[in-house]
Amino acid sequence: MLDATLKQQLSQYLAMLREPIELVASLGDDAKSAETRELLTTIAALSDKVTATFEGDDARKPSFLIRRTSNPEACVRFAGVPLGHEFTSLVLALLWAGGHPPKVEDAVLQQIRELDGEYSFEMYFSLSCHNCPDVVQALTLMALNNPNVHATLIEGGAFQAEVEERGVMAVPAVFLDGQMWGSGKMDVAEILAKLDTNAGAKAAAKLAEKAPFEALVVGGGPAGAAAAIYTARKGFSTGIAAERMGGQVQDTMGIENFISVPYTEGPKLAGALASHVAEYEIDAMNLLRAEKLIPAKELGGYHEVVFDNGASLKARSLVLTTGARWRQLGVPGEAEYQTKGVAYCPHCDGPLFKGKRVAVIGGGNSGVEAAIDLANIVGSVTLIEFDTKLRADQVLVDKLASMPNVTILTNAMTTEVTGDGAKVNGIKYKDRATDVEHLIELEGIFVQIGLVPNTEWLKGSGLELSPRGEIVINEKCATNIPGVFAAGDATTVPYKQIIIAMGEGAKAALSAFDFLIRNEAPAQIAQGAQKAAAPVA
Repeated sequence: MLDATLKQQLSQYLAMLREPIELVASLGDDAKSAETRELLTTIAALSDKVTATFEGDDARKPSFLIRRTSNPEACVRFAGVPLGHEFTSLVLALLWAGGHPPKVEDAVLQQIRELDGEYSFEMYFSLSCHNCPDVVQALTLMALNNPNVHATLIEGGAFQAEVEERGVMAVPAVFLDGQMWGSGKMDVAEILAKLDTNAGAKAAAKLAEKAPFEALVVGGGPAGAAAAIYTARKGFSTGIAAERMGGQVQDTMGIENFISVPYTEGPKLAGALASHVAEYEIDAMNLLRAEKLIPAKELGGYHEVVFDNGASLKARSLVLTTGARWRQLGVPGEAEYQTKGVAYCPHCDGPLFKGKRVAVIGGGNSGVEAAIDLANIVGSVTLIEFDTKLRADQVLVDKLASMPNVTILTNAMTTEVTGDGAKVNGIKYKDRATDVEHLIELEGIFVQIGLVPNTEWLKGSGLELSPRGEIVINEKCATNIPGVFAAGDATTVPYKQIIIAMGEGAKAALSAFDFLIRNEAPAQIAQGAQKAAAPVA
């Protein structure tokens, strides 16, 4: 199951264990149980601090507990075989159970330990989901550091009947005390913020204590990271406030056009961005959703950004890099059936539709790539494109056309998502050439129709937006408000690409630097005014 290289790496990790741990498996007679037995036997053979037993009596088979021998209540349960994207999660669970300290701020660990009440989590993941590991690792960390937090982490492919019974059609999916509690990517700070009712007030209090920045970046994606690094390198006090560090790149799977890097994945690149930002004296503030911009009343004054927790930050210059999100169809049934058959991430949710009929909406690169990936998993794919032809690169169109279980519909307008109240059962589209409406019976719909800029919060601020809601910038990334700059997918810059966003972020930061050195700080302005008003001796 584990090749020689993985075994060697795992052996090196297990050498970091500080105290003994136990693996307690509950197995059946199926092939997955046999894989689980082989995996746990291999792990136990690599360290004298690991023991594996196979006499567990949990109802889910296969599953296994990882627990600290000295404190059995500190445990986490995996159901299924956590390989693929979750192998790292398995390794971290072993290390943390064995006393190896996690790379988490002490304040976060303290918040976990101070949680009141008892929490029983069940979380479903797929082995191909790149959003799931953050949730798996967050719940693992919590379960191993608070005996009142219980976590069972379930590989959906190994428990297909359970997944269908509970109506799980998108991962990561988190249940709390048997009820659906959350879906989509979440890190430990986000989970704690949902559980700790005082988290917002605590965060707001901390922000209120911060002095104004010389440069404040709003948004934590590639453009935001580049802007923060460039302003910090110029010696200015810099803050970066983001709703989610890494931004939309966290939801991107394969990246093959990042020059000098033939292939990487979004979460890996997002981690590298965060690590690079951490190399500088940058005040990085996560889980902050901007709600309002209050521009400076005079040149050289402070701009203010108000966040959803009620707190605000001030700065002499701003770089807005709030990015974009997936565009929705906006047709009846779409909102009702989100996570019930309507999905936006084929890599995450595709395995849940194994052998089923699905549609992909969108004929650009994203849509065609999604259809190609899904065709290798699902029973059939129908690609629906509004235009008269597909807009993807020809190499992708040729690949799609060669796949036997794919149907391509062009000049077709999606009009409705249908369902039975619990899940999707079809999609309606109109043939634009004939105006005839058709119904396709299916189980899943993947929407891939472009992006919408995250700029609603800027309306009414006086900042100029395009008819599409993008921040209007010039060749230097300057907006119509002095001292406010913008970069990346939220702006009017053409071609929404990661590498372009990074370059634009650097450019915006250099423009902010030029603005700062050419305009006096508020303290200097006040000092000058005092001197001018002083009586002449």
